[in-house]
Amino acid sequence: MPFTVELEPSGTTFSVEPGESVLDAALREQVLLPYGCRNGACGSCKGRIVAGEIAPAEPPKGLSEREIAAGWVLLCQAEPASDLQIAAQTLDGTKDLSVRTLPVRVAGKEQLAHDVMAVHLQLPPTERLQFLGGQYIDILLKDGRRRAFSLSNPPHDDALLTLHIRHVPGGEFSGHVFGALKERALLRIQGPLGSFFMRTEARRPRILVAGGTGFAPIKSMVESALHEGVDDPLYVYWGARAREDLYIDVGSAWSKDHETLTFVPVLSEPAPGDHWTGRTGFVHEAVLHDFEDFSNVDVYASGPPIMVNAVRDAFCERGLAIERLFSDTFDYAYETGHDT
Repeated sequence: MPFTVELEPSGTTFSVEPGESVLDAALREQVLLPYGCRNGACGSCKGRIVAGEIAPAEPPKGLSEREIAAGWVLLCQAEPASDLQIAAQTLDGTKDLSVRTLPVRVAGKEQLAHDVMAVHLQLPPTERLQFLGGQYIDILLKDGRRRAFSLSNPPHDDALLTLHIRHVPGGEFSGHVFGALKERALLRIQGPLGSFFMRTEARRPRILVAGGTGFAPIKSMVESALHEGVDDPLYVYWGARAREDLYIDVGSAWSKDHETLTFVPVLSEPAPGDHWTGRTGFVHEAVLHDFEDFSNVDVYASGPPIMVNAVRDAFCERGLAIERLFSDTFDYAYETGHDT
């Protein structure tokens, strides 16, 4: 027998089949919930159990012990053991977007750093992919597996879809990108996917924190916001190891052209030859140095799990409401995760 899930405060209800996750059922029923990796790593699809029980499972990596103790679960992992009432945010920002499967042709490759390749994809002449800045696409492999990559171009600049792909040691697809993948090769994609996009309804400052190639969706999100005339303060922090890992120079132009935007690059291990005079250390620590109170900001974090988890724990300690943290975790160990 299916179970019934009711979402608060929207009052939306839908049925979940035995063995099915709440998120999978919601997406099947076209109920739009925040989500990202769909494997328990990113924490984007969190909700709080108000009534009912879920099936026992291993604690997901995307939640802290404090959140689990407070009744939070990840909806991509939660399978009902009874009817449920769940406090969870629903979305309408993607209501007019449809997930589509499309062919694309590789229009070009551009090596941005020793381990980062920009791949430009071209849709058929009669097609455009409508998406929101920060969302991602899946590349569908011939054996049925898929690899997820965030779009780095903003929605208004969509003649080509651009991905920033890191060369992962032993990564099958990223190795193919850095090796045998040729211009004009045909691929299949599915998208747009994910709920990592800027919420513009509330007029609050926004802090955007990126680590490594987690800068790709942040770039898309920022350029979309600037194009749309968002004039709330934007504080963009990009963490990398050395100067060469800041693989694309857009931040200085953003700051020069938009007085409401502050761009702060942070290096954790600058090389002697970098002659670096900017900020050093971990990127989330640079933000903590600059902000004492996070109670009236929205935070967007994109990068490796260790960085996103550090942002969550430290910023919430200083007043960030968990529902104002939006994240996209880049991990390559999962078939539906980022191969970066």
